[in-house]
Amino acid sequence: MNYARFLTATSAARTPSAIRLMTETLIKSPKSVISLATGTPNPNTFPFKTAVITVENGKPIQFDEEMMKRALQYSQSAGIPELLSWLKQLQVKLHNPPTINYPSSQGQMDICVTSGSQDGLCKVFEMIINPGDNVLLNEPVYSGTLQALARKYDFLIIEDDPYYFLQFSKSWAPTFLSMDVDGRVIRADSFSKVLSSGLRLGFITGPKPLIERVVFHTQVSSMHPSTFTQLLVSQLLHQWGEEGFLAHVGRVIDFYRKQKDAVLAAADKWLSGLAEWHVPTAGMFLWVKIKGISDVKQMIQEKAMKKEVLILPGNVFYTNTSAPSPYFRVSFSSASPEQMDLAFQRLAQIIKESL
Repeated sequence: MNYARFLTATSAARTPSAIRLMTETLIKSPKSVISLATGTPNPNTFPFKTAVITVENGKPIQFDEEMMKRALQYSQSAGIPELLSWLKQLQVKLHNPPTINYPSSQGQMDICVTSGSQDGLCKVFEMIINPGDNVLLNEPVYSGTLQALARKYDFLIIEDDPYYFLQFSKSWAPTFLSMDVDGRVIRADSFSKVLSSGLRLGFITGPKPLIERVVFHTQVSSMHPSTFTQLLVSQLLHQWGEEGFLAHVGRVIDFYRKQKDAVLAAADKWLSGLAEWHVPTAGMFLWVKIKGISDVKQMIQEKAMKKEVLILPGNVFYTNTSAPSPYFRVSFSSASPEQMDLAFQRLAQIIKESL
C-alpha cells in the first residue's frame, strides 16, 4: 500500500534526527568506542544509585547501579529493544494479525512504545495524518463492516482501545488488527488500566511506514518515553512472561467485574423507572440516560455536587459541549459498593426533584 497519501506535508518531510541516531548508535556500541558526539549527561553525577521495587505475587525488581544509570539516561525514540520485542510477541499472540503482503521496501507490521495514554497518542496521529475524510478515528466497533468500508473508500482505521484488557466476557471480542488484511489499521494500546496510570506508557502497532513517522515526530518532541518506566515494565513483563501477564490481567478484570456488578445493583435499586442504561461489557464506566430530562448538566454539576456526588454529564464528551444531553457517566473504578449505593440513592432523590 502507498501510505504517502495519508501523510501531511510536514510529516512527509521529516527525516531521522541526526542527534537521535547518534545517541542510538552510542547505545548499541561497545564500551571501547570513544564518544565525543552526544550530549548525554554523565550518569556518575546522578544522585539515584539503586532501587528495589516490590511486586505483588512476584520477585522484587532490582535496579543495581549499572541498571539505574541506564534507567535514568536517554534511550531509543521507538522504545527500548527488549520491551519492543516482548510486545511484538504479545500482539501476535493476542490478535493473530493476518499475513499482509506489504511491498518489500515498506517492511512489515511495526510497533513503538509511547509516552502517555490514548489521548496523547491521537494528538500525535493528528500531526502525522491528513485531517478530513482520509482517516477515521474510531473506538473499536468489532465488525468486519468497517474493514470493508475502509477498503472501498480507501481510509485508515485508528483503533484506540484502552479498555481491551478490561473485557468482562471470557471470550474477548475480535479487534480490527486481527482482521486487517491490507495494512489499514494503526492500533493503540495502554498499560494505564492494568499496570499503572502514572507510568504513562502505551504502545502503537501498525504499518512500518506510519509507525516510522510516529518515531520521527517523537525524536523532535519528547525524544522518547521514560527509560525508567520502560525498564520497570520490561523487567516485570519478562519476569511474568505472557501467561503471567494475562493472569494479572485476569485478576484486574475480576476486580472490575465485581465493581461493575455493584454499580448495576445500585442502579437497579434506585434508578429503575427513572433512567435506563446498557450493561457495560468492558472498562470502568456506566452510561446512564435520565428519562424525561433533555439536559442533565445543571442537575449533575450543581445539585449532585451539593449532595457530594461527583459525576460527569454527557455533554462534556461532545464536540459541542453546550449541546443538551440526557446522559451522564458513572465511574465504578474506585468507589466501594456501599458508596455507590449511597450515591445512587442521592441521585434518585435529585432526579425526582428535577422532574
